[in-house]
Amino acid sequence: MSAPTLRTAAGTADAAHTAHAAHTADAVERARDAAERESWAEAYALLHAHDLHPSRALTADDLSVLADSAWWSGHIDESVTARLRAHAAFLAAGDHRGAGLAAWWLYFEYRSLGRPAAAAGWLHRSRHHLEDQPPCPEQCFLAWTDAEEAEQHGDRAAALAAARRMTRLAVRSASPDLVALSRQAESAVLLANGRRTEALALLDDAMCAVTAGELSSVFTGWLYCLALTQCMEAADFGRAVEWTNAAMEWCAPPWTGRQAETTDENDSRTVTAPAAMAVASGENPFRGVCRAHRVEVLDLLGTWALAEEEARQACREVPVDCLESAAAAFYAAGDVQRRQGRLDEAAVSYAHAHELGRIPQPGLALLRLAQGRADAAVAGVELALACQSDPRHDLLGRARLLAARTEVALAVRDVPGASTAARELDALAAGDVPLLRATADTALGAVALAEARTGPALRLLRQALAGWLELRVPYEAAQVRMLLAAADRAVGDEEAARLELAAARTVFERLGAVPDARRAAALLSGGKRRRLPGGLTARETEVLRLVAGGGTNKDIAQALVISEHTVSRHLNNIFAKLGVGSRAAATAYAYAHDLL
Repeated sequence: MSAPTLRTAAGTADAAHTAHAAHTADAVERARDAAERESWAEAYALLHAHDLHPSRALTADDLSVLADSAWWSGHIDESVTARLRAHAAFLAAGDHRGAGLAAWWLYFEYRSLGRPAAAAGWLHRSRHHLEDQPPCPEQCFLAWTDAEEAEQHGDRAAALAAARRMTRLAVRSASPDLVALSRQAESAVLLANGRRTEALALLDDAMCAVTAGELSSVFTGWLYCLALTQCMEAADFGRAVEWTNAAMEWCAPPWTGRQAETTDENDSRTVTAPAAMAVASGENPFRGVCRAHRVEVLDLLGTWALAEEEARQACREVPVDCLESAAAAFYAAGDVQRRQGRLDEAAVSYAHAHELGRIPQPGLALLRLAQGRADAAVAGVELALACQSDPRHDLLGRARLLAARTEVALAVRDVPGASTAARELDALAAGDVPLLRATADTALGAVALAEARTGPALRLLRQALAGWLELRVPYEAAQVRMLLAAADRAVGDEEAARLELAAARTVFERLGAVPDARRAAALLSGGKRRRLPGGLTARETEVLRLVAGGGTNKDIAQALVISEHTVSRHLNNIFAKLGVGSRAAATAYAYAHDLL
């Protein structure tokens, strides 16, 4: 090759290198622009392709963008890897604020992935980088963590101090994202301290920024998830309904950051095990979590078919670092299936929820009661109550456990135990919280009815019915109508009893609550002959009723004018037919199937 040719070739190579460098720089700039627009799938594709070539080094800030876009695109492992590299790059550049923030994000991601040791190490590093810095926005995240940790250790004063330190830092930073998050953090601490009015005022302030679209996507998603959890735990059903609807609108396709893309809504995959859950690239990773919250709201509103469908969809959408939301969806599906009489399906759903780390109570206890396994029902709900370390963190959860404890205790004729649970529930509902008040009045009314205090029972149950109707919670309202019918009959008002039973049956049939609908229909039919459950004969049913009334074999023999040996034979047949092993379990079966 001649010298001019060599020079021409060299010039061509230089030009190609310059063009390639310009193209590379252009790709990074386009990725930064996409991230600014929160078009995460686009940013991820550009930076991922760029990063495949070792010679094309990314800056610490670009690696942070790659980590963010990988997370939004469903590539959790890549997000962590990019964040590790970003931390190293910030550290190499002597940027302790950048390194501190990257370290905090690694703490957050490792904690979400169930790796507490790694999370603790990165939290320590974040503190090391940031604690000696002058006040800066990055310190907000440490203050948030301090508030959560103090709350977990029961140090409410320290928790409030940390939350307010976060607020001061956030206001100083003038970041709408951090200010809104700090409002929510302080609200959570105040709520745990029983300062409900102040707490909800702060939460409303934070959610104004969310619903007005003033925040970035990650903070919008965080605040929807945190606020919805907070509302349900505080039994604030009105806010939960309002913000669940807003959250699902934000998550709805098309979605690209603030306005984005998603996967096919008609995806026909079925979830056969929790391991099947994952988030598809380009999908809003908050969508499954928000949908899981929506399932809880739909369940209370009585939209059960949609609730079960949404629970399945939520399990397909929930990211691998938010499996507690999938557990909640499985649990809610189990509750729907149990009340519809689909007991085997409910057992499977509760098992999946348990596999994902949720104690499936009180649903599982009520399932055992419906199956006639009274001992298991009593043990399950009592253990769940004992395991709840601080009921103030989850008022609604505590209320549901106490309501179930009341129901189970009445089923096994433990009226004193039911009364104790109902009184605690009454104390829990002392504030102006309609959902808790209706739950407490229902339990108190049921206990009063069992104690033959018909007047107080009628007053409490009518109060409970009004509460449930105002909240538009149909299943619980129909259950109260069943109790009211019993109280009406106890005072001789047959017409009122039949009106309540007819109204209850209509609701049960609409919801698909088959066992309850049959029970209401049987009570409406009065003395008409009906098919007995479990293959029991009429005589076996008589024996079972007397057992449920506390009668011994000798008492039953005298009442029915038969021998004690015959009573024992009937009991053996009853136990075998019902699949139970004790008088208490048989009593619970009789209660659940309205044989008393």
